[in-house]
Amino acid sequence: MLSICVFCGSSSGVGEAYAAAARMLARAIAGRGISLVYGGGSIGLMGVLGGAALAAGGRVIGVTPRRLVQKELVRNDLSELRVVESMQERKALMAELSDGFIALPGGFGTLDELFEMLTWAQLGFHRKPCAMLDVEGYFGRLVAFLDHAVDQHFVTAGHRAMLIVEREADVVLDRLSAGMPPETSK
Repeated sequence: MLSICVFCGSSSGVGEAYAAAARMLARAIAGRGISLVYGGGSIGLMGVLGGAALAAGGRVIGVTPRRLVQKELVRNDLSELRVVESMQERKALMAELSDGFIALPGGFGTLDELFEMLTWAQLGFHRKPCAMLDVEGYFGRLVAFLDHAVDQHFVTAGHRAMLIVEREADVVLDRLSAGMPPETSK
């Protein structure tokens, strides 16, 4: 795995656990010599993640819409910054630049990005692993909902298995490095 895209919030959340997890994940990615691809943000968990990866000597690629650059919400110390015109272009470029995807806690944008990558994998548009780093049980209810969707036959068990859920940075990176589960047709 040469590069991993991390989706996360532009807010920091309540308490220190989310920021601590972002720093730990960033250091683990950099420590393995893997490039970090992320939204390029300077605030919230995005800012923490990017700063920690840079501080650990990692290569950090930001991908952001021009509108956010104009609002000065983007780090100016990244290894590389790619500016695009839309959120759709952002997701497509992040997918192109990355060998796998991890979501840290975040809001609608984080969930949109993760589930789009997961949907693309489900449809066979890519064969890249997708994961959630479940900090302090943040994703617990969402995971329970996905299991419910399997029980109700809206998601197959094979497709549900495509989403890796772990609580530790090194474990999630190990699982991403192992690759995708067997292909399951839609």
